[in-house]
Amino acid sequence: MTKKTNRTDRQNEDVQRPIREEEGIVIKNTGNLYLVRTDDNEDFSSTAKGRFRLQGIRSTSPVVVGDRVKIEVQQDGSSYITEIFDRKNYIVRKASKLSKHSHILAANIDLALLCVTIKSPETTTIFIDRFLVTAEAYRVPVYLVFNKIDLYDEEDMEYVEALIYLYETIGYKCIKASCVTKQGIGEIDSLVNGKITLFAGHSGVGKSSIINDLQSESKQKVGDISEYHDMGMHTTTFSEMIELDNGGYVIDTPGIKGFGTIDMSAEEVSHYFPEIFKISSKCRFNNCMHLNEPECAVLEAVDSHFISESRYNSYLNILEDLNDEKYR
Repeated sequence: MTKKTNRTDRQNEDVQRPIREEEGIVIKNTGNLYLVRTDDNEDFSSTAKGRFRLQGIRSTSPVVVGDRVKIEVQQDGSSYITEIFDRKNYIVRKASKLSKHSHILAANIDLALLCVTIKSPETTTIFIDRFLVTAEAYRVPVYLVFNKIDLYDEEDMEYVEALIYLYETIGYKCIKASCVTKQGIGEIDSLVNGKITLFAGHSGVGKSSIINDLQSESKQKVGDISEYHDMGMHTTTFSEMIELDNGGYVIDTPGIKGFGTIDMSAEEVSHYFPEIFKISSKCRFNNCMHLNEPECAVLEAVDSHFISESRYNSYLNILEDLNDEKYR
């Protein structure tokens, strides 16, 4: 027997029926709410409708800043994200050391700037290398920004120059920057012009300070350094895309304490270390893991300092993580 539809039911259906569909980009993520800027430059605070899955990756958040999405706008002004369009790339990390879920920092990125400081707080080479490996895996171009150089003495600067030499030799471009002296800010400004750029790094490395210098209207809250463990206080709580005066957007992300790699096999890891991958073709065995195999060209290159020991240690560190995961 067919149920008779009364006037109240019809009115409820009318209220729920979307008045239009729009396409746009997610510019802010505040937990379960997403600020979507449509192609007509309208902003809608939207929720995700239904469940979204990212091909084989379990993510802490299905929708991320930088996503191109379709939304349904309701008669009452509310809106729902109904579709996420294919991502050209993204930066992803393990949500926590014991987690098998991922945390996607941002999607559809033209460029990533990893802000590095050698103290207050210290950015280790292992952290740098883990970020670079992930960027290589998802084809995101990266610049390293060595920030706060006005705070460094002669010995500190020698270390900075050594790191710059190391990474530029591999093929990564580096910028020395200071928001006090404004060194490097003009170069960064030219670099991000017209692009969608992700700013990443530990809390306290000066991401928000650089963005303040790039954008006069941006009032990102800048935090002090926690003296107890020399890490920055978390002042950026959610990822946010900020429109720049000169065109393009920058994505300010919450400070990252660790960077766990995800979604790669142990055999793949060396492919994302360009200098290791290049030399590995000379190894005796095609499936060489560069650990203790005979006639390993990579081990020979490490011994003769053609490959940096710190980079090789980062490679081993990632392999160890993946091996631990296998037995969890």
